Amino acid sequence: MTEFKLPDIGEGIVECEVVEWRIAEGDAIEEDQPVVEVMTDKALVEITAPETGRVTRLHVAKGEIAKVHEPLFAYAMSGEAASDEDADESAAPSTPADDGEAAASATALDTPAPSRAPQVADDETSRAGQGRHGRIPASPAVRRLVREHELRLDDVPGSGKDGRVLKEDVLARVEGGRTTAAEPAATPARQAPGEVRIEPLRGVRAAMARQMVSAASTIPHFQYGEEIDVTELLALRERLKPRAEARDTKLTLMPFFMKSMALAIQDFPLLNSRLNDAADEIHYLPSCNIGMAVDGKAGLMVPNVKGVENRSLLEVAREIQRLTGEAREGRVAQADLQGGTISLSNIGALGGTYAAPIINAPEVAIVAIGRSQWLPRFDAAGEVTRRAIMTVTWAGDHRLLDGGTIARFCNAWKGYLEAPETLLLDLG
Repeated sequence: MTEFKLPDIGEGIVECEVVEWRIAEGDAIEEDQPVVEVMTDKALVEITAPETGRVTRLHVAKGEIAKVHEPLFAYAMSGEAASDEDADESAAPSTPADDGEAAASATALDTPAPSRAPQVADDETSRAGQGRHGRIPASPAVRRLVREHELRLDDVPGSGKDGRVLKEDVLARVEGGRTTAAEPAATPARQAPGEVRIEPLRGVRAAMARQMVSAASTIPHFQYGEEIDVTELLALRERLKPRAEARDTKLTLMPFFMKSMALAIQDFPLLNSRLNDAADEIHYLPSCNIGMAVDGKAGLMVPNVKGVENRSLLEVAREIQRLTGEAREGRVAQADLQGGTISLSNIGALGGTYAAPIINAPEVAIVAIGRSQWLPRFDAAGEVTRRAIMTVTWAGDHRLLDGGTIARFCNAWKGYLEAPETLLLDLG
């Protein structure tokens, strides 16, 4: 047997949670076949099989923590799997059940076992673990578990491929038998009123907790709010949407937010800087990598679009579409999570109007975008008109940024969003 050890995933990660096994003990595996999904404190990672073989043991159960460089599962390489199974079977104590099973397998060795259907078998056939349609597929480990619990393989419904009986099937049968014996007609007990459900804090959520505590306790935050009239921007997007869709791209407001922000940063580079660890140097970053907070199934992730200042509006939209889809599935690449310089949190997509965001350190600013609302406003002639108003709330690092800097920067950004045709003047 070969032990597959959890590889070094990078980023200093030393452990991860097993989220889902794609295989079971006794299953055949192919090289590069996905075998398990694990959750690090960065993202959901899919691990594949190193070579062809058959799984003999899963060392870490679903929901448990696996350590880097420690065994994750064991397998027999192709060509060894069959001989290992034969050796395991012959090494087990001989019983009438085993003899019957061996005789049955001799006739069905070259014939794939079809899916089992409910059936009635005589005692000798059942003890041998063989139905009317051929040998019941199960690994040697599962067969031993069946014998240890004095069960018959035929009595255990198989949930694996071609009716294969898995370890989980046997354990479920054992637990079901105990329940039936103890309480034949008992109904499941209801959860006691007020009972606390406990769930460990792991993966991306644990990383977010550490990051937010560190940022909130070490960075002096200050907030700045503003209203932006996006009536013209919404109209422009509606005109451009069909052209974007013709190129298989979904055009939201986010590309406009990012592109206009990158242009405003050219006049206010302090917003795209960071302090060094000693907080005695300002590092001005050469590229504007704008992050966006995404509420995914693994937790909050902030992937970033690299080099927004050098991308077209359509290219930014495509990157947003890709990163959003991957983040919602928890499968963002490490490179897409690194190197962010400033962030956006579009809380308005969920219905919020105001928010007080926490800076995504080591960045120096983040903006929370509220939902757009149609509100009455006075035009230049003093007449009341219907306008789309969006609220934004900035959080800045007060070690570097002051209120005047944030206000002037926000005004430049706001100018592009309220008169989106002015983007054409500064696009490279």
